[in-house]
Amino acid sequence: MNRVLLASAALLLLLPAAEGVAKSSDRNQAMNIESDSQSGIVNGDGTTVLGGNVALSQGSLAINAARAEIIRRNGELSKAIFTGKQVKMRQQLDDGSWMDAQADRVEYDMTNETITFIGNYTVKSDRGANSGQRMVYNTVTGNIQSGGDGSRVRTVIQPKSAPAAQGKK
Repeated sequence: MNRVLLASAALLLLLPAAEGVAKSSDRNQAMNIESDSQSGIVNGDGTTVLGGNVALSQGSLAINAARAEIIRRNGELSKAIFTGKQVKMRQQLDDGSWMDAQADRVEYDMTNETITFIGNYTVKSDRGANSGQRMVYNTVTGNIQSGGDGSRVRTVIQPKSAPAAQGKK
């Protein structure tokens, strides 16, 4: 098994399907977005660009970035793209623990319920950490895909006996 596949398989241990998925009730909460500036559409389909101190919250999900593009399709929010050095994200998991992440770019696809971390990303939870250049995280299943693009992926898995303190703040 090559190193990328081994690291990806090991990372699946970080987020067990039954316990490690994003808080399911978050998807049914209102999305609140604040920024220093906004230009674009208010109603209908299209893109709105937000600049300066962008903060998105939806239930326990919180994302902070320098800039964001919010895309509406068929009258619904479909995608949000956050950029900055670095975009920061925090979300509670269904088991009550927290996942913290950062990357140069974060793409939140509401239609497919995935979050893609691009560029110098790090994702941490009580069970361990993963870092590299690109990761796709499914907020429903907890499945991740990282590496495979020629870059290295680094995974740290905490032993079961390790205290669960990393994600608590």
